[in-house]
Amino acid sequence: MKLLVLLFIGIILYFIARSYKTEKFENIKFNIKENFQGDLLHHEAGLLIALMAKVAKADGAVCELEAEMLKHTFTDISSHFENSEEIREKLKKIYSDEKKSFNNTLELTEKLFKLTRSDYQKRLKILEYLLNLAFIDKTFSDAERMICEDISNALQIKTNDFNHMINAFKNFYASQAQNQATTLEQAYEVLESKKEDDDKTIKNNYRRLVKKHHPDIISGQGASQNIIDEATKKLQEINEAYEMIKKSRNI
Repeated sequence: MKLLVLLFIGIILYFIARSYKTEKFENIKFNIKENFQGDLLHHEAGLLIALMAKVAKADGAVCELEAEMLKHTFTDISSHFENSEEIREKLKKIYSDEKKSFNNTLELTEKLFKLTRSDYQKRLKILEYLLNLAFIDKTFSDAERMICEDISNALQIKTNDFNHMINAFKNFYASQAQNQATTLEQAYEVLESKKEDDDKTIKNNYRRLVKKHHPDIISGQGASQNIIDEATKKLQEINEAYEMIKKSRNI
């Protein structure tokens, strides 16, 4: 189960990594590490973290995927500085401080707009990164939409572009949900079960199939190596299907 969660996180992080690269941060030289000693709230990287704090706390809680994305971002940004550990700690403090209140959201966004005034595409990428964070738990609350819309307006993002991004994320996660539903149906097929079966029946079917396809048992029956290899693959499929069904049923 943990493997499935980490896999999903990996897919999401790959998706966001294509959208906004840290080499585009104000003052960061991709090939030359900087030793930055100033106030990071006057730096594009620090302002991004501050706005991420606002978006992450908009719905009142920070989920596991949001926490992973933030951790990834702290590491990614700080790696471009000579004093990376110091920068990482400063970014974490900015996040900790800025998540406490939404009062200065527009002020921070206006600072970021001044740094990116001449680069509309960069501002689009910043907004896309923030929307990734908002959608990463597969929901987009009214509070998250409101704060993202405020940030979008302050960054002077065109309304059509903002709405297009929202729809793109909604379609992406709707498609993912559909794929997950299909996968769950396949999981029941693997366990030779039905959605209507109770938990006990599911468990009994699982145990029966494990016994039938366990490579140690098949090996003891004198089967060839090819058959044993197929049994090993089948057993893995059975275990993954059972884990998925247990998760969907909270058992």
